Amino acid sequence: MHARAIVTVDLAKITENTRRVRALLPGVEVVAVTKVTCGTPQVAGAMLAGGAVAIGESRLENIVRQRASGIEAPFWLLRATPPALAAETVRLADVSLASEIVAVEALDRAAAAEGVRHGILAMVDLGDLREGMLPAELPDFLDHVAALGHIDLVGIGTSLTCYGGVVPDEENLGELARLAHGAEERLGHPMMVSGGMSSSIDAALAGHLPATLDNLRIGESIILGVSTVTREPLPGLNTDAITLEAPVIECKAKPSMPRGAIAQDAFGNVPVFKDRGERLRAICAIGRQDAPPGGLRPLDPRIEVLGASSDHLILDVHDLPVPPAVGDAIGFVPTYAATLALFTSPYVDKRFVGQE
Repeated sequence: MHARAIVTVDLAKITENTRRVRALLPGVEVVAVTKVTCGTPQVAGAMLAGGAVAIGESRLENIVRQRASGIEAPFWLLRATPPALAAETVRLADVSLASEIVAVEALDRAAAAEGVRHGILAMVDLGDLREGMLPAELPDFLDHVAALGHIDLVGIGTSLTCYGGVVPDEENLGELARLAHGAEERLGHPMMVSGGMSSSIDAALAGHLPATLDNLRIGESIILGVSTVTREPLPGLNTDAITLEAPVIECKAKPSMPRGAIAQDAFGNVPVFKDRGERLRAICAIGRQDAPPGGLRPLDPRIEVLGASSDHLILDVHDLPVPPAVGDAIGFVPTYAATLALFTSPYVDKRFVGQE
């Protein structure tokens, strides 16, 4: 009998997925991204056990938690630093992403005060319209950074697919490689080429990665085992390293059409229903406050997610041979959006299995 919704993380499968992603990317170092799990230290450890060279995080709070838990690895801050957080950034992260000179100057001052050097990855926008300077701005940025005394420009990077949905391909990744080569000639030292995130795995499988691309920042494909371009499983990867179980709090036969005038639901939408007659419905103790209902795929394909309020997930269980009892758990595999929400929700317990 389950009292609360529980997310289960199979750490052995996370480690195995990391190894298999590395095998799909010969010659490419993998910075494993833990942000979808809110920087869970156990997940970071499993990724490092699978051969990741560093941990990528977008929140300094998560790096604090991982360091306090004993995670020993280089840390990358994957969101540009506001100048007010420069001191914390240089204390906690080894490398951060940057596209604004004012932020890099703040990092330089903070690194000087700490007596350390700080690495930055210069981010260039190649069409996805998330972070990054336009390519024409890169030469001036390089010259400014080269004049700073406590900053190391470790490479050139880009973000693709996450915001604009732009797919990594020979054209945009080739442009990144050319920009990095130009930066090497301008500054006189080798430059890492960080060609995006999980979506670049598809380009690698298609043979479209430039030979000089030597770094990727990968989270979703390791954790969920899917392509972020197609959301289809990647070859040889586990797609069930993260699962959810939620307890049934009601199971009754009910009409499939509401009775009465229809207005907006709790979230401002006007719901639409199809009359399927009387159906057996179950309600689970989880809702939109914990995860988007469309991001929860039932492990049993005979179960259909109908929708959710803030605290109730409504399921059609009519086709099950045996109706679930109150207190039984129903299992789901979450999408990226649902995984992010589930790990953020304080109302969902987290359980770790398969530790090596």
